Amino acid sequence: MYRLKFPELDSLVNHPVDYARVVKKIGNETDLTLVDLQELLPSAIIMVVSVTASTTSGKPLPEDVLQRTLEACDRTLALDSSKKKVVDFVESRMSTIAPNLCGVVGSAVAAKLMCCAGGLSLLANMPADNVRSLGGKRKNLAGFSTANASRFCYIEETDVYQSTPPSLRVKVCRILANKAILAARMDLSKAGMFSFKEEICKKIEKLQELPPARLPKPLPVPDFRSKKQRGGIRHRKRKDVYQVTEAQKMRNRVKFGSPEESSLGDGLGVGYGMLGQAGSGKLLVSARQNKKKAKINKVKSYGSSGSGLMSSSFAFTPVQGIELSNPQAYSDGTQSTYFSETGTFSKIKRQKSVFDV
Repeated sequence: MYRLKFPELDSLVNHPVDYARVVKKIGNETDLTLVDLQELLPSAIIMVVSVTASTTSGKPLPEDVLQRTLEACDRTLALDSSKKKVVDFVESRMSTIAPNLCGVVGSAVAAKLMCCAGGLSLLANMPADNVRSLGGKRKNLAGFSTANASRFCYIEETDVYQSTPPSLRVKVCRILANKAILAARMDLSKAGMFSFKEEICKKIEKLQELPPARLPKPLPVPDFRSKKQRGGIRHRKRKDVYQVTEAQKMRNRVKFGSPEESSLGDGLGVGYGMLGQAGSGKLLVSARQNKKKAKINKVKSYGSSGSGLMSSSFAFTPVQGIELSNPQAYSDGTQSTYFSETGTFSKIKRQKSVFDV
């Protein structure tokens, strides 16, 4: 009914009781600077409401519609006051109705939880995650982002929650909700008194403890025994990479009575040992190294243009086009028996197989 007058007010004031009080206070007034809202709303919300009211598209309500709106506001406020009386009465009897629940969250919060859930039996059958959201009121951030907006619930009104550091409040809220449901079930079944508060305090103290100090870890006892190495292709390749060559062996040797050559001369720089000295002979190369060198030369020979392996017997001439030629005729001056002018093709008689029919 009041949206005809101020359609943006319900998005600025979220709580229904506060909304009814503001509507009753404003009425049909167009200039909100003449209305005192200090006792009803925070100063930031009052400023936003005043600015929005100056640019609103609403119009003043007729007298009959305004009268019905104010009557609805009175009924809402009367119901709220009756609810407070009922909650105060239940709070005064909570120590008898649910003593375990009062020991966990307190009599005031226990009464609010019971009134919001609809009774002790409904509260006991409710999941713990739903108990955490009972009585939640979304905060009005006056146009700011609601991504991290929290809902202030009844569990957050407990003394244990308020005395907990902010970094642990989410975990403590979860612990309180779980213990509150367990206590409500114990009270519903009349199972007796349990010390849930002590368990909660021990868990909170455990969460606040510092982690144990890291002790210096001693090094293991050195093992000087030689370990057996696995044989195989990998092991042989690793040995080939790190093995000492003959050149390194000759470089590490020094001939008695003759000075060694060095990189800078006159004994300065890196010494070459017996390398390049007269009488030292040729450097011996292991068979495995020769095998490697042969592989490298074979790979290089594949890409060379003058090699006989990659030469073709076809030649392109400008007169005849494609011409069959002998690739070895231009290499060393000798002809093979295959391309000999006097020789003929040899015919080999095919032998019959055992399986031929």
